Amino acid sequence: MLQYDVKIGLLPMRRNATDRPKGTFLTWHSAEERGHRMVDYIEQHYSGGHLSFADTKGLGHKDLIYDDESAEAVIARFREEKVDAVLLINANFGNEEAAADIARRLGVPVCLWAPLDDEYYVDGMRPTDSQCGLFGVSRQFQRYHIPFMHIPCCRVEEKTFDEGFWRFARVACMVKNFSNLRVGQIGIRPAPFFSVIWNEGELMSKFGLRITPINMAVVQDRFNATMANKKDQVAHYVQHFKDNYQMDDLTPQYLERMACLVVTYIGLFEEFKLDVLSAECWTATPQMFDGLAPCAVYGVLNDLGYTISCESDMHCALTMVLLRAASFGEGAPFLGEFTVRHPENKNGELLWHCGPFPLSVKAADSTARLVNQREWFRAKDGTYTVARMDQEDGDYMLLCGAVNTTPGPQTHGTYLWAEFNDLQKWEDRLLDGPYIHHFVEIEGDYTAELREFCRFFPNLKIDHNCD
Repeated sequence: MLQYDVKIGLLPMRRNATDRPKGTFLTWHSAEERGHRMVDYIEQHYSGGHLSFADTKGLGHKDLIYDDESAEAVIARFREEKVDAVLLINANFGNEEAAADIARRLGVPVCLWAPLDDEYYVDGMRPTDSQCGLFGVSRQFQRYHIPFMHIPCCRVEEKTFDEGFWRFARVACMVKNFSNLRVGQIGIRPAPFFSVIWNEGELMSKFGLRITPINMAVVQDRFNATMANKKDQVAHYVQHFKDNYQMDDLTPQYLERMACLVVTYIGLFEEFKLDVLSAECWTATPQMFDGLAPCAVYGVLNDLGYTISCESDMHCALTMVLLRAASFGEGAPFLGEFTVRHPENKNGELLWHCGPFPLSVKAADSTARLVNQREWFRAKDGTYTVARMDQEDGDYMLLCGAVNTTPGPQTHGTYLWAEFNDLQKWEDRLLDGPYIHHFVEIEGDYTAELREFCRFFPNLKIDHNCD
């Protein structure tokens, strides 16, 4: 399963320079005061929820890192603490040699930040050059090909820092989960869907993913065992469907099988230690399980935190991982494909699928129905991220954007009407490739996080064609 708790190492640094009296240029005193104040503020205001911290207390000179020896000490501590990312704080200029060694050897996402240099003495002297040091640190990172983010110079209490810090924390969560990802592949693609073809070897070599194939005979075996041995759990999900949906006259006969498939898939996640599943849906499943359609089952699983994509779309499954991690697991990603243009709004598009949306995204004024086992409802209004990762000839790209919902005609299945800034750009881009009509949506705007994420995976390029 994906993990959404992130530990960030807070790394205040100063220049390895001569100590000078207070009130003069580039003093140790000012660096130490700023370093302590920044670390204390961040720990007090951001600890809890999904975030925790490791710090440098007791290391270096008064907790600031400034040379090779103190760098070795902080590397050892951050490794022991198993940090997922490092925020480098230039308390006063910093130290580019130590900073690069720490970042290179830890191998986790790094963000550079310099508190605003806002103190000046009456005689014209200043105690800090924190911004100036960023350029030395960043150049050292460039020479080592170390990817990094950065927060603009600002006061720690400012909105600029808050937005930049949360963006970094979300990206750290994305990198943590995408690295060494364990992916399950259930069944094979639908025969006519050449569009979802993917390359297992490339995904392994370019991104380090581990893909576990699970054939339908295994699914059938686990399904039969679940029906026989987990009757209470099956009954729980039968009741879930009854409590949350209005049903047509076809669906009730399938409820026990639908519930059994929910429990079966949960078992597969646990048995094979999977983070995400790419699953077939409308070909083998109905044939093997007497007409069973898994659409609503996938919606239930996604609301439970089990990330699963339909129609054997592996690239869609990977995109779902990124978006769920960007929300610290608090959002539920879903597959809504480009389907038809809005009949009146030239920038409106129907993002639709036959019925796998998680129930948590249903609009309050839309009735949740099950029609021949498939969900029918409209998604709630708001802002959504729309994204897809795909490839052509080994070149992997990520296209993303933010949309707002717009009123549109009622239709079947699960859907939302989305308004794009320039829908024609998107249509042209999808036609030019390497993308298909399957895209992933999630509530909120995570486009900045997706763009920053690509810094840490050089084999994945952000696509700016629809900016």
